[in-house]
Amino acid sequence: MTMTWEKLLFAHWPISIQELRLLVPQSLELDTYGGDCWIGVVPFSMRNVGPRFAPKPSYFSTFLELNVRTYVTAGGKPGVFFFSLDAANPLAVEIARRWYHLPYFNARMRLDEEEGAIEYLSERTHRRVATGVFRAQYRPTGPIIRSQVGSLDEWLTERYCLYAVDRRGIAHRGEIHHLPWPLQPAELNISINSVADAHGITLGGDPALIHYVERLDVVAWNPKIV
Repeated sequence: MTMTWEKLLFAHWPISIQELRLLVPQSLELDTYGGDCWIGVVPFSMRNVGPRFAPKPSYFSTFLELNVRTYVTAGGKPGVFFFSLDAANPLAVEIARRWYHLPYFNARMRLDEEEGAIEYLSERTHRRVATGVFRAQYRPTGPIIRSQVGSLDEWLTERYCLYAVDRRGIAHRGEIHHLPWPLQPAELNISINSVADAHGITLGGDPALIHYVERLDVVAWNPKIV
């Protein structure tokens, strides 16, 4: 699969190991930095989504998405675990739930940009699932800065696989590849943020770390059992 991620925000909060261990499947090991686990809320726009070398009609390949995620390892390989992936594309939601074992949910979403500032709204609408709303304004505030080896910035972002656990409790790994993240400092004003509440996670106050990414091209492979 190929895809392009655009207008992306990384907003991160620390969370204790004890709190998170109850929420992540036991088949995955929690990953920590400085003694803490981390929760990320990541809104962005998706484009060019689809099988490599195949036509990508816009009704399927272009949509908004918002992730609630944390960081884990399996077999010694660090990766990302998603609590939810809200998306404004019912077809993509259905395919991802069935094929990738990922917790995708339908949502009503909007992205508006004016003079470099992004206004983002996401409201989960999936049936028989607790709602979650994210509304915020964000913008980059400086030039691209490559993360330093060993830094928290690198630890949070430079991860090249995702993990999902199916209904049998079996962990699957999906490999991804892209160039290093072109991170920019950012400012953020959150009006509503309840997208993590349905998972038993309360994100109080402002995030501890914020980054903006204008664009990143990505390649992803089919998931395999770990």
